[in-house]
Amino acid sequence: MKLKYIVSILAVFIIISAAVFVAVLQNQPGSDIIDEDIIPDDEEPTPLGNLSFHDAVNSFAFDIFREVHEVNEGNLFISPYSIFTALAMTYEGARGETAKEMASVLNVKQDNESFHIYMKNLYEVLNTKNEEYNISTANALWVKENLQLLEAYLNVIREYYGGDATEVDYSNPTEAAAIINQWVENHTNGLIKDLITADAISPLTALILTNAIYFKGIWKTQFDPVNTTNRTFETNAETSVEAPTMSLIDTEDVFYYTETDDLQILELPYTGDDISMIILLPKNNDLSTAIDTIDIEMFSEWTGSMVETKMDIYLPKFKVETSYSLGDYLIDLGMNIPFTSDADFSGITGGRDLFISKVLHKAFIDVNEEGTEAAAATAVIMELTTVNGGSPRIVFDCNHPFMYLIQHKQTESILFMGSISDPLA
Repeated sequence: MKLKYIVSILAVFIIISAAVFVAVLQNQPGSDIIDEDIIPDDEEPTPLGNLSFHDAVNSFAFDIFREVHEVNEGNLFISPYSIFTALAMTYEGARGETAKEMASVLNVKQDNESFHIYMKNLYEVLNTKNEEYNISTANALWVKENLQLLEAYLNVIREYYGGDATEVDYSNPTEAAAIINQWVENHTNGLIKDLITADAISPLTALILTNAIYFKGIWKTQFDPVNTTNRTFETNAETSVEAPTMSLIDTEDVFYYTETDDLQILELPYTGDDISMIILLPKNNDLSTAIDTIDIEMFSEWTGSMVETKMDIYLPKFKVETSYSLGDYLIDLGMNIPFTSDADFSGITGGRDLFISKVLHKAFIDVNEEGTEAAAATAVIMELTTVNGGSPRIVFDCNHPFMYLIQHKQTESILFMGSISDPLA
């Protein structure tokens, strides 16, 4: 299937919130994953501006990844989907200026039944068992003992996000962190451990919202381990390393591919053809410029222009584990008030007594000859305020820094997003 269904979170995931959204959402027919027959007749889908819901989520993916890239060196990896979902659950209870700022970053209009249906369908699709690959996601609320959440808010989380609330004794931070971390570990096949440390929980911690996502897929065309050899990978213009590199050479297999003046773009599908990795390889070894300039329109144009092409492919094996505190990045995107005592999350408790203190994110990916295993988790910690065919073969040689995404093609959602600057790091 051509990538015309690929996104124009990650969102690693991307991942993976956008800084550029203040208009009113308006859906494009047929562009969402939602089946038309389950959208209420009297409810028009309304993504911000001209963005469909998956475009809005994926615009957030590029925005948050760009923010992370600006201040972090080395290999990056996030789940934009996980981050977006945890923040979306928080946004459901935001009001006033707090909600406006979150809307400008998340790109979705509040009190939007069509968006609720979109999130519910996305959750159900990602949790549908498939013999070809393994993917799942989960959401949960961890509530301070005796803190009363509004029933209307709980109903939204249960109905559209598949999550429920569990009381936790935050006066014992070590035990509380252990309970939440065990839930995260259980829902990421043991890959994400210790998302929340005991010192992240304060005496004023009242609510923690969590999302977890796990994926394991086998390449549709696997790399033969016999062909994996050490090859030079240029980490920058001055230095290089010898990295174990997989290869597919002189095969009859075809892959969807396109290129621009500056980039080569390749899709590597996993079995089942529902999920694929998309690699963006700068021709001039300038990854930073690519990350700084890419947006959803460019991505849509590129993926829409892909054609089946015989390729010689070189891809280094890599394993990346990352941990981020995302508060500053979200503030830079325009989400200021939610992190202050002026925040209004009265849609959660009925009072203006909560604000976001931290947004924590951990992610893991292992890419090898067989396929890919990836997982991520996000925690929003809230505290009380009161206190091509016959042409010559093209060589796609990932021997220098590159960017990659893992995308669920049916939903057009970027689940994970990352970049490799040194496969041995």
